[in-house]
Amino acid sequence: MPLWRIFSHPQTFSLGQRKGLAKAITELYVSRGLPAFYVNVIFIDVDENGTFIGGEQRTNFVRIVVEQIARSMPLPDTEEGRQRRKKWMDTINETLRSFIIDRKELAWELHINETPRDLWRVQGIDPPPVASDAEKLWADKNQAFPYNQ
Repeated sequence: MPLWRIFSHPQTFSLGQRKGLAKAITELYVSRGLPAFYVNVIFIDVDENGTFIGGEQRTNFVRIVVEQIARSMPLPDTEEGRQRRKKWMDTINETLRSFIIDRKELAWELHINETPRDLWRVQGIDPPPVASDAEKLWADKNQAFPYNQ
């Protein structure tokens, strides 16, 4: 499950922009075979008294914290691993472009954490193996349900 937490001032994104960004993030993962319901995007409003960058109060800052759980990136200890990680970060930038990057008034940062797959459950159920028939069925039905392990 990717969990995206987007911290920003309440006025940074309209409801339409929030919906558009959430859909774009969801499509990013669905296009790679994940069920849509795996994708969680949570906007966390931080008012003008809640964000300080370098000790200075800021209302134009966006902080994105991504937790990738359903899939993990290759380690950066090979050239292929480094290239795949860079490509993923570049793909994320393209997803964010019209919502954040092209808005020159915004300052922003993003980082990704990865959680081991064995420390994640949906509805109390261990997720099916990656690219398995059970995972494909979860994606088709867009919900979790028991399966034969």
